[in-house]
Amino acid sequence: MSTEKKSNVRWVVAALMWSAIAINYIDRTVLAAAAPYITKEFSITPSQMGIIMSGFFWSYALLQVPAGWFADKIGQKKTLGFAVAWWSIATALTGLGTGFKSILGFRVALGIGEAAAYPSNAGISSKWFPDKERATVGGLFDSGSKFGGAVAMPLIVWLIALFGWKMTFVIIGGVGIVWSIIWIMYFKEIPEEHKGVNAAELKYIREGQSQKGGLDKEQPMKWYELLKYRNIWAMCIGFFMINYTSYFFITWLPTYLIKEKGMGMLAMGFAAMLPLLISMFVEVAAGWASDKVQSKGWLSLTATRKVFLVGGLLMASCIGLAAFAESAVTAIVLLCIAKSGTTVAASQVWALPGDVAPKNMTSVVAGLQNSVSNMGGVVGPIATGAILQATGSFKMALLLSSALLVVGILNYLFLLGKVKHIEV
Repeated sequence: MSTEKKSNVRWVVAALMWSAIAINYIDRTVLAAAAPYITKEFSITPSQMGIIMSGFFWSYALLQVPAGWFADKIGQKKTLGFAVAWWSIATALTGLGTGFKSILGFRVALGIGEAAAYPSNAGISSKWFPDKERATVGGLFDSGSKFGGAVAMPLIVWLIALFGWKMTFVIIGGVGIVWSIIWIMYFKEIPEEHKGVNAAELKYIREGQSQKGGLDKEQPMKWYELLKYRNIWAMCIGFFMINYTSYFFITWLPTYLIKEKGMGMLAMGFAAMLPLLISMFVEVAAGWASDKVQSKGWLSLTATRKVFLVGGLLMASCIGLAAFAESAVTAIVLLCIAKSGTTVAASQVWALPGDVAPKNMTSVVAGLQNSVSNMGGVVGPIATGAILQATGSFKMALLLSSALLVVGILNYLFLLGKVKHIEV
């Protein structure tokens, strides 16, 4: 009997997945921190800034399914490596913007590159991790978005003060270029191809998978045939409601803290960091806890996913209470609870594609789910900007977010059925 201790290369891969998402969110958050400077320099109205902020999501949302298809067919190594390089260049070029049209154009280009990140990571999870670690790794790599957003605010405010907003875009863009080089040199498409993965780790991974991803490229159906299944619709609708609220934290939160709560730039940078930083740890813990609950048989897979999804959205609905907060401290506490709630739900959202997808279609399912959900990123910033311009306050915008989260709860309770692989 072999007593070889298993290697842990999969967790190095997870760390790279996490850092890709962290860079992803730092790059998309630069605009939110720089928005007060850009609006002043180019005389951009709140409605125009809402359009710029949402411009990223036009291309990002529309290209999710094609990006997922490429990741499953061509491989996550090439797809993700190229994507990170592309969006990093787009970020750097944003510093050359001269007004509304050019900055909007670079923002759309950023979305084209970033579209491949989450579908690729979902596909990597299905190849490199056993089923019982699915929510843990999903929560882990998605927590990179909160770290990226949290670090971005104080870091970018400092860089802008030091170098100006234009050079800040160039500096941040260079980080992703370095990551893409490391990724291509280290990552392998499947664990069988990686020299660092020993027999014990490979056995642990493959024997723990109900579907052994990546061993062939055959897909049992076209991507659009997925729309015949109820669970796919539930995943898309529910995630749309989550993302509508989530993207407030990386688009309008800095402006909210400055205009509504009277904070200065430096204080805003640290206050805006708190909901994201706290929720990063909450998401990893939620993913780990849900894997433990399910693997120990305390709840079925379906019940586990629903308990964490609904519980998370109940927490997230606290964003509506922030509309009535008198002090900045109270508002920030409520926003921390709300953002943490979205991440409790997100740890399950990124496990669901691996739970539900047919063989070799995890990236496609993740892309489809993310495509619909990120229309919340298109609608949310525009709606918030329009409400702000019409009312002069964020109150109605926060209440609308809370109402949509209630719809999300009902969706996961009643539309989401038994969580299992789609069988063809």
